Amino acid sequence: MEAEAAQWLRGLFSIHHREAGNNHATKVREVGLLIGEMAGVEQESLEFSWRVLTEGTPAEGAVLKVRRVPLVGRCAKCGREFHIEHYDFWCPVCKDGVLKTISGREMQVEYLEVD
Repeated sequence: MEAEAAQWLRGLFSIHHREAGNNHATKVREVGLLIGEMAGVEQESLEFSWRVLTEGTPAEGAVLKVRRVPLVGRCAKCGREFHIEHYDFWCPVCKDGVLKTISGREMQVEYLEVD
């Protein structure tokens, strides 16, 4: 998961750099992120890496605003949607273990705030 997170962070840097250029921005003020509960991203590590990666760029000092997305599944047997806690993937209603994860793995840029 660490390699995936590092690759994602490099992608995030590329996205902000491209979009800032496309909008003739000289400064990136804020980056809004959607991070799923099961994405395996540690916020302190993300913020540290972001500071190092953006040093000397228009994004230096930009704030990362993280919105956590809960891990939610849908039971294939009864159709109930529920928050998956402690990685317990059994349906709390019918006790079936076959479900589809419908949120909680996201690692997405939600918005950029630039000048």
